[in-house]
Amino acid sequence: MLDPTSETPARVADTIAATLYAHGIRHAFGMPGGEVVTLIDGLEQAGITFHLARHETAAASMAAGASVTTNTPGLLVTTVGPGLANAVNGIADAAQEHVPLVVISGIVDRATRGRYTHQVIDHAQLLRPLVKASFEIECESAGPTVARALALALTHPMGPVHLDLSPAVAAMIDAQPRVLAPTTLLAPAIDAADPAIQTLAQHLSKAERPLILAGFEAARAAAGPHVLRLAEAIGAPVLTTYKGKGLIPETHPLSLGGAGLSPLADTIMLDLIRRADLILMIGYDPIEMRLGWLDPVSDLDRIIEITTAAPDHAMHHAATRLVADTADATAALAAAVHPKTTWPDGEPVRVREQVAAIFATRSDWGPHVIIDLLNEAAGPDGLVTVDSGAHRILLSQKWVAARPLSLLQSAGFCTMAAALPLAIGAKVADPQRRVFAVMGDGGLEMGIGELATLRDLGHPVTVVVFQDQSLALIALKQASAGLASAGVSLGETDFATIATGFGGHGVRVETADDLRRALADAEGRSTFTLISCSFDADAYKNAF
Repeated sequence: MLDPTSETPARVADTIAATLYAHGIRHAFGMPGGEVVTLIDGLEQAGITFHLARHETAAASMAAGASVTTNTPGLLVTTVGPGLANAVNGIADAAQEHVPLVVISGIVDRATRGRYTHQVIDHAQLLRPLVKASFEIECESAGPTVARALALALTHPMGPVHLDLSPAVAAMIDAQPRVLAPTTLLAPAIDAADPAIQTLAQHLSKAERPLILAGFEAARAAAGPHVLRLAEAIGAPVLTTYKGKGLIPETHPLSLGGAGLSPLADTIMLDLIRRADLILMIGYDPIEMRLGWLDPVSDLDRIIEITTAAPDHAMHHAATRLVADTADATAALAAAVHPKTTWPDGEPVRVREQVAAIFATRSDWGPHVIIDLLNEAAGPDGLVTVDSGAHRILLSQKWVAARPLSLLQSAGFCTMAAALPLAIGAKVADPQRRVFAVMGDGGLEMGIGELATLRDLGHPVTVVVFQDQSLALIALKQASAGLASAGVSLGETDFATIATGFGGHGVRVETADDLRRALADAEGRSTFTLISCSFDADAYKNAF
């Protein structure tokens, strides 16, 4: 924060940093350039640590990992032109994952902008489809502009905002700095007697086969205990998106786990949904789902919805929608309903057993065993990030989550190479928590430079690599279409040696005993550990 007693005059960069700090931001990620050196100095002076990444897209994912872990906005800093362009993938990911990401990019000074072309592109135009707003910071309104951008980023549905800052403006003395803290939001209390809640309760009272479909928004709102109370009261099974996993403990008899990518699981889950006479969607965003989830039931009157913001998709149509705080509304609804027995034929129990049988471990080694042992090592308190690929689908279905937001992934955008930077951001934000990054060999090779970031930060993250020497998911799609395999084979990289070269500890394993030992050894190290798990890509056949 700005010190009013300091004899050193505040720069615009200091006002920006103080405003960001007032909104709870403590970490920034990115790559510096000459245009943002004053801003970075201001961030450090304000108590916001700048963390150097090796690529701007990875830096955006790190900011996302920190944001989800702390429930505060993420901060990405890039330099002009190529720096911001490099970050586009990460910003797009933030847009589809609803991350309140603040992107601050350096820009050429206004005095020369009209005639100077080196590295100059239209930043706002580049990001127009991806951000909620784009502003250029000026000296006279720096604090209010940043506060406005933060308010937009945090307004549901949350998402990224962009700010341009020239080096001349950053270094200017702010004669009258205005540091605006977040507005205290007061909302009317919502309780069981509210007419809107009573309307939903009446719908539930008539249902004999109710089902709850919940998502990331409910997890981020900490609505889990209320969802569990409601589910237990009306006997409703709870199905979540992958990012909503753990909303209720997945060991609970009413939990059906996650869905959205596995054809085997989705066939069973969608059949159960069609049998339900009421589907209550709580904080559910179908962006994680696939085409099979378009209009999951033909009778639209069966769908009711609780959400913090009206959706902009056409994946389904809800007959009744309550727009309110997800946690508060669910708590009120749980208090309003009368306990009842539902699903007289016990279909949800059979579905739970059916899905468990599909994903049961079926050999002594391979992806199923790796997931079992990783789940065991992570325990109820560990945090796991997972990259896109065949391993993500299998893990997301087979993983047993004890708590929400303990399995992070790019589920809407499904970008590759996200797991390692997500893990780095989460570990930076919560250093005491054990963090695992699960990646395929293709994803790791795409973003392997972030091992250097992990080394420099000194965090003992455990990186588990599913090394099948293939882009296995694409290979499976080629095979299912009757096409020859092309462009999906990977050579064998010695990841263990590379990890050692990056200053970590590397080990290659090919048995369950070796992996169990490697995971245990990693817990006691002060540096990162990379465990390369080698197996044949054929192990994914008919796995999901």
